[in-house]
Amino acid sequence: MTLRVLADSVVANSDVLAYIPSPAQGVWQIGPFPLRAYALCIILGIVVAIWWGERRWRARGGQPGAILDVAMFAVPFGLVGGRLYHVATDWQKYFGADGNPVDALKIYQGGLGIWGAVLLGGIGAWIGCRVYRIPLPALGDAVAPPILLAQAIGRLGNYFNQELYGRETDVPWGLQIFRRVGDEGQLDMMNGVSTGVVDKIVHPTFLYELIWNLLVVVLLVYVDRRFRIGHGRLFALYVAGYCFGRFFIELMRADEATQIAGIRINSFTSAVVFLGAIAYFVFATKGRETPEQLQPGASPRPWPWQLRALRAAGTASAEKPSVAASEQTATDAAAEETSDRESDPETSGGESAETGSEKAGSDKS
Repeated sequence: MTLRVLADSVVANSDVLAYIPSPAQGVWQIGPFPLRAYALCIILGIVVAIWWGERRWRARGGQPGAILDVAMFAVPFGLVGGRLYHVATDWQKYFGADGNPVDALKIYQGGLGIWGAVLLGGIGAWIGCRVYRIPLPALGDAVAPPILLAQAIGRLGNYFNQELYGRETDVPWGLQIFRRVGDEGQLDMMNGVSTGVVDKIVHPTFLYELIWNLLVVVLLVYVDRRFRIGHGRLFALYVAGYCFGRFFIELMRADEATQIAGIRINSFTSAVVFLGAIAYFVFATKGRETPEQLQPGASPRPWPWQLRALRAAGTASAEKPSVAASEQTATDAAAEETSDRESDPETSGGESAETGSEKAGSDKS
């Protein structure tokens, strides 16, 4: 979009704030290779999540490098799961009358379902944790805020693709969707270049979700520092928080989507996953893992769905530090009593006199 077009837009809407302009394009051709903003945002989000997750894991007492090791399993699984969920819930776009099945493989054009990414990504993380013998729930707590921050960064890719927007609106922060055309002049709203013609003004639901994600990230960090929760409960809180906001944001979208009883399927998914996350948060083991428990092979963990076994394991691990603390307290008390007895002049003198008398008596006899 040229500066002239932007200036004209501001003048035309001088009675309100200027609308948010969409980028002129989301793809740049570098020789024979297309450079896509969507892919760059996804990659940047992954890098940030691994970097911050590693710092949080080490701060909890975990072994350095574990997050990157597990990410080698989780990231590919997550990308595949996210794409599978998107294709399954919007299958008409690819397998309908006007669809092209080959497009289902074009992940660079956008379309990653977060729930599929979390599900298969979690399976990949579980495999990595089993390989490196570290507890998955604790790792999930460490990476929960970084993952949500990565999701916020990824939403910028939707902005460049001119996708995931809401219904038409006239609010001052409305998003301008520009008509884009390809090299041969054909209409190509995602991969083309803007003509400067505003197709419509819509709710920037991608921006709403981005802001909501950042707010939940701040909440997660605060809860983690204030209450020091563990055993996967912070990860469950991340899932619940995201789903809560996504449920309402999804109701504002106007793009085509599979519906059940007139409601978008993503809204149903948000509600179901939200309830599951809250249930885990309530019934999972309380407390927080010790640094010793984060080391490879420190203790065997039950399966994630074995809530009773998880609670029993958490209770046992919580009792060990208490017993150790009691033993240390008793030892310190005994040492302090001995020190006081030795430093008491009367006691020390009496003992010395008594010892001297005994020695004198012994000499006389």
